[in-house]
Amino acid sequence: MREGGRVSGEKLGRTVGISRTAVWKYIAELRREGYQISSSPRLGYSLISAPDELLPEEIKGGLNTNIMGKQIIHYREISSTQDIAKALAAQGADEGVVVVAERQTQGRGRMGRNWFSLPGSICLSLILRPELKPLEALKFPLIAGVGAAQAINKLTGLRPELKWPNDLILGGKKVGGILAELSAETDRVIYIVLGIGINVNTPRNLFPEEIEAIATSLKEECGKEVSRVKLVQAILVELESLYEELKFVGFEPIRQKWKSLSNTIGFWVRVSNAKEEIEGEAIDIDQEGALILRKASGSLQRIIAGEVTLRKEVNRGGNLGGQV
Repeated sequence: MREGGRVSGEKLGRTVGISRTAVWKYIAELRREGYQISSSPRLGYSLISAPDELLPEEIKGGLNTNIMGKQIIHYREISSTQDIAKALAAQGADEGVVVVAERQTQGRGRMGRNWFSLPGSICLSLILRPELKPLEALKFPLIAGVGAAQAINKLTGLRPELKWPNDLILGGKKVGGILAELSAETDRVIYIVLGIGINVNTPRNLFPEEIEAIATSLKEECGKEVSRVKLVQAILVELESLYEELKFVGFEPIRQKWKSLSNTIGFWVRVSNAKEEIEGEAIDIDQEGALILRKASGSLQRIIAGEVTLRKEVNRGGNLGGQV
């Protein structure tokens, strides 16, 4: 039916190898799932529209990847896609398995923060098994950020910026975030689970009061609804391309892509973690994805974790610009 026109129940049954009565039952089930299907005794069935749900069959339709999305597990509501994906990975699930949900009740971001799962958003977690040392895992939030930003740009024309290490920013507001969690031995990564959350079609009036001033959605920024299915497909395609690039070329080309999208490099920033707060000019990210700061004293410090607050833009003549 996706190919257009109408298809008779007899042809559908013959193609799939079931009776016309079974065809009718399946059509009824699809309608309950939200598919709009018209029917005519003489002309057969035609597909009018599909639901805006992240159903495996919808995502796999036209998905041109070899690894990412080889299996897609869908929930209408779940505590956390990240928890489910981690449990599957620990049980030996294949690389490329994706867990998606329409709604999370206990979604989380970095440093134990809650991640609000809003209507019209994307919540997905992806299992990877890279042959890397644990210290190299810091690259993966950056790789996921580049992949998500490129996918959004290709689908909508919007150009998200990336705030180290895991935020997608549009119009100065957060539109998405990334969480990477891993299991590792001393010398090797066993698995990495990449969690990606993006506000896609969320209207402004649904943002909770505590984040409405700092959050946005793709719909709010481009003025129209965006297909969540197509965006998931685009993200998986971009991530697979970057993953292959990492394997065969190395991290450097991806590092340069991240820097070209960064809203962190060139700013005076404050980095907060459980132990301390550090301020300095963000001057680079290194080959492992760590942030390099130049402090007021001129000394350099390598940051591997923390919450970044952009303070002031650095004027190359030595002065500091205004608050951002």
